[in-house]
Amino acid sequence: MEEKFDVTGMTCAACQANVTRAVSKLDGVTSCDVSLLSNSMKVEFDKDKVNEQTICDAVNQIGYGASVHGASQSEQDGFRKEWQDRQNRVELDQKNAKQRLILSLVLLIPLLLIAMGPMVGLPILEGMEWMMVSALTQLILCLFILFIQRHFFITGFKALIKRAPNMDSLVAIGSGASFVYGLVGIYQMAYYFGVQNMEMAHMAMHSLYFESAATIVTLVSVGKYLESRSKAKTSDALDKLVDLAPKNATILKDGKEVVVSSETIQKHDIVLIRPGQRIPVDGRVISGTGYVDQSAITGESLPVEKNIGDSVISATMNENGTFQFEAEKVGQDTTLAKIIQLVDDAGNSKAPIARLADKVSGVFVPVVIIIAVITGIAWLISGQTIQFALSNAISVLVISCPCALGLATPVAIMVGTGKAAENGILIKSAAILEQLHSIDTIVLDKTGTITSGKPSVQGIKLYTNTSVNDFISIAASLESGSLHPLGQAIVEYAKDKNSKLQQPENFTNISGRGIQARLNGHTYLAGNKRLFEENGIELNQTVLSDLDIYASIGQTPLLFAEDNKVIGLVSVADTVRSTSKTALEQFKKKNMHVVMLTGDNQKTANAIGKSLSVDEVISDVLPQDKESVIRKLQEQGKKVMMVGDGINDAPALMRADIGVAIGAGTDIALDSADVILMKSSLLDVVTAIDLSSDVIKNIKMNLFWAFFYNILGIPVAAGLLYPAFGLRLSPMVGSACMSLSSICVVTNALRLRFFKPNIQSEELETYTMHIDGMSCGHCAWLVENALKKVPNVREVHVDYNLGKADIDCVQSVNEVALKQAVKDAGYIPVEYKEEKKMKKVVTVDGMMCMHCVAHVKDALSKVDGVSDVVVSLDEKTATLNCTENLTDQTLIDAVTNAGYTVVSVK
Repeated sequence: MEEKFDVTGMTCAACQANVTRAVSKLDGVTSCDVSLLSNSMKVEFDKDKVNEQTICDAVNQIGYGASVHGASQSEQDGFRKEWQDRQNRVELDQKNAKQRLILSLVLLIPLLLIAMGPMVGLPILEGMEWMMVSALTQLILCLFILFIQRHFFITGFKALIKRAPNMDSLVAIGSGASFVYGLVGIYQMAYYFGVQNMEMAHMAMHSLYFESAATIVTLVSVGKYLESRSKAKTSDALDKLVDLAPKNATILKDGKEVVVSSETIQKHDIVLIRPGQRIPVDGRVISGTGYVDQSAITGESLPVEKNIGDSVISATMNENGTFQFEAEKVGQDTTLAKIIQLVDDAGNSKAPIARLADKVSGVFVPVVIIIAVITGIAWLISGQTIQFALSNAISVLVISCPCALGLATPVAIMVGTGKAAENGILIKSAAILEQLHSIDTIVLDKTGTITSGKPSVQGIKLYTNTSVNDFISIAASLESGSLHPLGQAIVEYAKDKNSKLQQPENFTNISGRGIQARLNGHTYLAGNKRLFEENGIELNQTVLSDLDIYASIGQTPLLFAEDNKVIGLVSVADTVRSTSKTALEQFKKKNMHVVMLTGDNQKTANAIGKSLSVDEVISDVLPQDKESVIRKLQEQGKKVMMVGDGINDAPALMRADIGVAIGAGTDIALDSADVILMKSSLLDVVTAIDLSSDVIKNIKMNLFWAFFYNILGIPVAAGLLYPAFGLRLSPMVGSACMSLSSICVVTNALRLRFFKPNIQSEELETYTMHIDGMSCGHCAWLVENALKKVPNVREVHVDYNLGKADIDCVQSVNEVALKQAVKDAGYIPVEYKEEKKMKKVVTVDGMMCMHCVAHVKDALSKVDGVSDVVVSLDEKTATLNCTENLTDQTLIDAVTNAGYTVVSVK
């Protein structure tokens, strides 16, 4: 089992290494990850061999404290309470550190003036008559400072006694040795005063090291305070996530509205949500309707309409409408709470690159103590004074504190995982964050990953005298009884064309083939080529040719027959996401081998793969076979990332070196995925790889400077440069350098807070081009591919029945190039125009309930040129986007015909 513990008393990388070593030694412990940043520890252990108390005792025995995480919290405490408690502890620690620092500085200034003033021409307590007064004053001031900073000595000597020395041990030994040496000097002064030997008394006075003892702990505390402030900034991303949750919510009890803390909401409570309110917990709408902004969680830019039966997610914002929902996931089970926990766990986990620092830190402090002892003895043997030898030994101790070493990795990891969360990327561990940039092969599931996962009608071909409108009506009526995505695409297409649908009779679903039903006294078949062959329906050469053409351009053709006679064909395709092409280009620039995995037939798959320029296409793959594909790639020595939807791709996601679940924003507990993308965009995979690269560069830079600093600092502090250059460091300068090194490492890691994705989702404009000469789906495919080759074109949808192409492109698109592309394909561009949209607000009188809202919305949505209709019952308004040439009177007529009164149109 795995358990999380809170650890107290850790101050440096040596502490972290000591705790890790002590717990790892226990029989039954399989792994132990200790985080210096959050003072926590994760332990995997065999419950039959060791228990929580034994683990805590092992930590306590080496001078630290340990307790099971959350042991003092009740089940009612939610993530906000836990996070607030942690933040309170951080703030309290900072406050105490600041108070200690201020008091120490106030006392250190007069101490330095008295001890060093005469050396710089400041006659403070100068002269033989003031020598003893000066010495005693220095002693008293130093004692006060050491008492204020006593935690260094308590934890340092405690760890030393337990044979697990740490940074505090080095500070305590260095400062303590200075104090003891100064105390001996006072006794010498007193003795020489007693025997009237003023010369020796004066020499003893110069041996007082009280200012060094006090300055060492004060300067170290300056570094620790600034370090604590910097470390607190690493949780900015988590702070933002926690702030997304509302503190209070309105629930219904016995028919009355009651405002309660969001943390106290229970399962099955009825929560009331009004416009402008955030949703506190996950649940399902039971009455009313609303438009919910889910961008904070799923990344969807437009509000999503929520009706009865729809699920709602915690931390999302209701923009319009009022509804009630039943709480289903509360407390630590909400989507937001799980996201916060996942990001927090990842930030506190340990990357493989951190193991080097841990190994070094585990032996670093004892080695430094040995070096300091050798330094002191060596200088004494060489004939130097005790004061000189002691000064060098103390400098070695204080300049070698491994704070920077311990912070080099965890701060960068915490900031990196936080930035990933800000960009909608949940990375489950530091190890995954480290591995991301080293992937050389990326396997992409086609449906729902490269494509939108929502098929749409691409073309229609008729083989009888039936009109297009009648054929669409027949096809959609037949498919209305089917739940297959391809059939639903035809139904949606018919609805968009305002076609009338009828209820089919004797509906039969033929698995893997299609459907059969009766309509208006006729028997219809709809499906693939195999269905028609099995039913003995003859397909002439024209039909067979059309089937091949549509398959060759990456579309799925569905045949329709009336009384065993083919009447038409509808081609359906899953459109490629506008961001996928850009993402694939980025993968190629990173020299990654891109593989598309799909269950489509080879001809269709190759057509799609060719249009996207992927390196390898693997088709006709069943969900259960995807895992074996990943394994074969790994056997070739490739480091493989699998990107899928996290459901039927689960085995492949687990087999891959890194599994990425795309578009899984409301199901973050996917055990099969290592990385979860909250938004359905492959660009986020690019961002994750770039972030991983930046984090690893930052960690390597931090480790280099931490090691380089100690390698360079210890010889200088030991005085090795003194014989040749006369260069040596005083203990005060050494302690200042040690503090500065920690601050530099933390500050460097915090640079990651300014990370921004190199490739942003582009703002696209939609243009409409009317084209002459198109007569079939193949014509539409030719035009589509010609337009996609124009620079800055991202997505094209061609409808040959309407003779037009809708082109999504960036603002810098070349109009002449678009026209020329159509001409080169053999067709005639009749008109090219930007489909400019404008926002209008219609004030409506007469709406009394949500049914009225639905009627008004339906009436306006049916107006040609109107899109994105949002109706607010509270504000009595309908907000919509419409084309420039649409008149206000058209909108007024639509609302009036629906039975309501228009007050104004703005």
